[in-house]
Amino acid sequence: MSQHRRRTSAKQDKQRQVLVVAMAVALVVVAAGVSLGLWAASGGDGGSTGSQAGSSRGASAAAPPDRAPEAAPSPTRSYPLSEAPRTIPAVRDHEPARGPGWKPEKGNRVVVDDSALADEGRLVAGELGMTYAGEKGDEKAGDLLLALNDDKGANPESYTMTVRDGRVRIDGTAEAGVFYGTRTLKQETRDGGTAPEGVVKDEPAKPQRGFMLDIARKNFTAGWIEDRVRELGDLKFNQLGLHFSDDQGFRIESDTQPEIVSEPHLTKAQVRKIIDLAESRHITVVPEIDSPGHLGAVLRAHPDLQLRTAQGSPVQGAIDISKPESAEIVDGLLNEYADLFPGKPWHLGADEYQALVRSDPEGTFPQLAAAARKKYGSGATVADLTTGWLNDRAATVRKHDRTPRAWNDGFFRGTSVEPAKDIQVAYWTGKEIGAREPLEYLQAGRKVINYNDEFLYYVLGEPQTFVYPTGQRIYEQWTPRVLRGSAAVPARYDGQILGGNFAVWCDLANSQTQDQVASGIRMPLRATVQKLWDPGEPELSWAQFRALADRLG
Repeated sequence: MSQHRRRTSAKQDKQRQVLVVAMAVALVVVAAGVSLGLWAASGGDGGSTGSQAGSSRGASAAAPPDRAPEAAPSPTRSYPLSEAPRTIPAVRDHEPARGPGWKPEKGNRVVVDDSALADEGRLVAGELGMTYAGEKGDEKAGDLLLALNDDKGANPESYTMTVRDGRVRIDGTAEAGVFYGTRTLKQETRDGGTAPEGVVKDEPAKPQRGFMLDIARKNFTAGWIEDRVRELGDLKFNQLGLHFSDDQGFRIESDTQPEIVSEPHLTKAQVRKIIDLAESRHITVVPEIDSPGHLGAVLRAHPDLQLRTAQGSPVQGAIDISKPESAEIVDGLLNEYADLFPGKPWHLGADEYQALVRSDPEGTFPQLAAAARKKYGSGATVADLTTGWLNDRAATVRKHDRTPRAWNDGFFRGTSVEPAKDIQVAYWTGKEIGAREPLEYLQAGRKVINYNDEFLYYVLGEPQTFVYPTGQRIYEQWTPRVLRGSAAVPARYDGQILGGNFAVWCDLANSQTQDQVASGIRMPLRATVQKLWDPGEPELSWAQFRALADRLG
């Protein structure tokens, strides 16, 4: 190739490079113009605002010829996609969006679309420092709207919360779901926090999320119990169990049997106040009068009904179920307190009947053996008679439209008398004589509630082999399918497990003050409800979960 041709080729290459650069610059300028136009039209979040976009373009086209057109306005602020709220329990689903989110401001309104939501509206308005405005047809900036929808097939405890355009809307098919939405919002906005833009869709995995308190062996003040109700409500628990009758005490006023009531105790007026507060938080109070064992407080006033051996020795806490008067006094109490406690669940106890821990119940208690044969036939046993007692007490509360439950050691293997099918199993232990695996109850088709004593039992003084449970162990190792020990039952039985209860038992009542109990159960309660609300693996580590709990209070 000649020198001239090489110089010509180099010159042409340079011209082509200049042309490419010029075209690239032109494309950047055009792209920048389009980008500015899009930002101006969308307000910076990518969505069109319609008339505002048209107005901006029109002003530029109509500029006088002797004046250069004004540049399209640039956005004052852009927002990243929102992140899911951090709450306890965690919300199940969040659809992110762009926007500033929402904060409650003094004077902003809480409005409802149905008068049935008035209680929820007034409560959250007071908590967030807003104004409850009732039912309104207009919309204002900053509003929180609570609404009921007609999605008949939805979980009544589910809710949707939409944060958009400076407003919040919480709706559900029932008041409970709307209430839970307000709990999420309350946590999001704590200490000046912001509810993130977007849509939360949330519902619990388990229909029963409970806390059980032994007030029979330790007196807890009404005020302390009310504080726990508020705490439980904010955490989306929906049951509070009160075990108020045991060997050590009977702790609620009685009109029909005043002689059995211990000092100190709760008056019925105090209990009604607790129930009313619980109902405002969509919590059902579940009473328990344990029988035929754990009746020591009743038997102190009625020693003639105490179970005795063939040699005449009294059996602690056990009532003689061969005597008709025993059924009369217990049924009388069940009928009396059915008028006080309005909820459907009713705990009948039925655990640790001492007649059945003997090696020869029929020989040790001939009166029970004779009553069993008389009622159920020549081959009937003391276990049959005890099962019949449970069925009869279930029939008593069933007349009040209650759903009975009993401890798993009140169900016996190999009896001719079967427990009624609707009695739910409160599974707490595998340590009793003749203990049965949870699978036996599940395979029989029974509904089960998880009270696993290795994870969910807070027993004052740590007697026997009990140790105080930790929130971390519950959070990392327990699920509702872990009914006994640390092994989970197969997933196919998950639908029969109605939920779980964290329980405080006061075996050594003076081991802790009630304030120490409140502190000790704080993190276990939060871990328990997290696992009952969301069946998935927690997103947060235990350290992150604990830090979140500290921030939320």
